[in-house]
Amino acid sequence: MRILVTGGTGYIGSHTVLSLLESGHEVVVVDNLVNSSEESLRRVGELAGRTAAFHELDLVDESALESVFDQHSIDAVIHFAGLKAVGESVQEPLSYYYNNIVGTLNLLRAMDKHGVRSIVFSSSATVYGEHNPIPYVEKMEIGANNPYGRTKEQIEDILTDLGAADERWHIALLRYFNPVGAHPSGKIGEDPQGIPNNLVPFIAQVAVGRREKLMVFGGDYDTPDGTCLRDYIHVVDLAQGHVAALDYVSARPGVHRWNLGSGKGTSVLEMLHAFEQAVGRPLPYEITGRRSGDLPAFWADASSALADLSWSTTKSVEQMCEDHWRWQKNNPFGYRQS
Repeated sequence: MRILVTGGTGYIGSHTVLSLLESGHEVVVVDNLVNSSEESLRRVGELAGRTAAFHELDLVDESALESVFDQHSIDAVIHFAGLKAVGESVQEPLSYYYNNIVGTLNLLRAMDKHGVRSIVFSSSATVYGEHNPIPYVEKMEIGANNPYGRTKEQIEDILTDLGAADERWHIALLRYFNPVGAHPSGKIGEDPQGIPNNLVPFIAQVAVGRREKLMVFGGDYDTPDGTCLRDYIHVVDLAQGHVAALDYVSARPGVHRWNLGSGKGTSVLEMLHAFEQAVGRPLPYEITGRRSGDLPAFWADASSALADLSWSTTKSVEQMCEDHWRWQKNNPFGYRQS
């Protein structure tokens, strides 16, 4: 198939583009490059031996998006594009609602106009909010507690309503947990702009000398070592989950929801110590006060993805850290040279 991937130069997007190319699909990428680099796609092309077509545009530019559908005969869409920092979303809710909701509406209108009605949407475990018990199961009532998560929740609502109104639509909602790691080649990986919002890229920047030490937010939670537990998933496993979901929904109309996670929790300190093993030396850290909004623990029930998609995680926390460190060591400043 010819797949349009929005946000395809980003961290998860670029790994998914590679998985799609390796699976034999044609790929068209659109991205505004606000939080990513076109260099990722160049390297994906080297790894795959085939390239993806690329258009630099923002989904809020409806006419530019229309022209992509006019130029390419698209069969399905994987939708990653959007702003994604929880803390920033609290500070700048208008930017998040405008970019994430309006961009998605423009995309769906263009798809509908061109008869493209298969979409895999990159949602998030954030939609489960604070009220649900763990592990999280797809049938739970959702309720995000920050603007970023609410944009994901609202897009899920839009897609659910669309699927209910028009049985021609084939929709997958993928709620995933904490993606880490990098392609084992070390050529593509996570390249956060500014201060990383997530644990593992922060640890990696400490290891490579870009940050002085890791700040661990809270050491007094009701967990085995007092630090938060999260469900980490290797980005290559995650990318393959998108390809599996695309294959599944392409043949089945309706709205389908899956958690993509490992089904177990790993603490902040466990992840730090696994990364130290990969690096081969201790890394400086300091335990400080809790961060507002952090939950003590959450992880996925990923049994539905196994049952429906024959998908489960294959890579260990140790492999996640080894691959992430290989990427960071080979690319200390990410896709930039310095």
